[in-house]
Amino acid sequence: MDQKEMLSLLNRFTRREHTLDEVYLFDLVLCDNEIDRDGDAFSDAALDALAKRAVGVTGIFDHDPRSGNQTARIFHAEVFTDRTRITRTGVPYRWLKATAYMIRTESNADLIREIDGGIKKEVSVSCAVSRQVCSVCGANRISKPCRHLKGKQYGDKLCWDTLDGINDLYEWSFVAVPAQPRAGVTKKFGAAGDSENSMLRRQLADADALLDRAAESIRREVVRLCCKDGTSFCARVIADSAAQMDIGALIDLREQLVTAAGKPLAPQLPFDAAYPFGKGAGV
Repeated sequence: MDQKEMLSLLNRFTRREHTLDEVYLFDLVLCDNEIDRDGDAFSDAALDALAKRAVGVTGIFDHDPRSGNQTARIFHAEVFTDRTRITRTGVPYRWLKATAYMIRTESNADLIREIDGGIKKEVSVSCAVSRQVCSVCGANRISKPCRHLKGKQYGDKLCWDTLDGINDLYEWSFVAVPAQPRAGVTKKFGAAGDSENSMLRRQLADADALLDRAAESIRREVVRLCCKDGTSFCARVIADSAAQMDIGALIDLREQLVTAAGKPLAPQLPFDAAYPFGKGAGV
């Protein structure tokens, strides 16, 4: 999906046209067909039905329906299948992926950072089903409860409930412990073709800025070392040459000049420039 198609889908839910700069977009896995912590598994038909109902559904916190908890809205949803992966129920793994948006405001800036930082991640869906089928006896527990216990083995049969017959999808919520372990915000935003998350891009930009400042400081010292004591070098020529060097070449040249002058080498790179992501960290 290109940016034009993406904004067209998003702007169906807004009162005016919005640009990419005005919105924050993120992908999330709403649910899948694997047996979850409650001993339930969505059927393939249920996932397909949820995908149709998910578009336009709002995101809140802890399934609290108060309007003040509204934080995001889904504008695209799609079911994916991985036939190389088989679930505990013996079928190919399928999951419902959605793309949601928020309008960038001062009030949700911290929430956006928490999503980018992986703090706000886990999600859960709230929906209504008409069938909750026992894997052992085939009974619909909603209309005809049985005594089989989910998670227990009965002979060669594991007991779980298949959720089917989707009647409604009320909302999705950020929660601390979701019923479905794999449900949550994904690291990559695929709808926009973006292969890096926003937090990493900001870190890399900060690192580039620190290195640029360190390189400029070394360039100034190189010019000073070359042009002192009546040397015949032209400061402008030296400055132009230094501008073409990367920071590694500048450090080497500066070390040679200081050594030739017979002076001890003073550190130039501050700690945060040398280790922009913190000591021991890497990209």
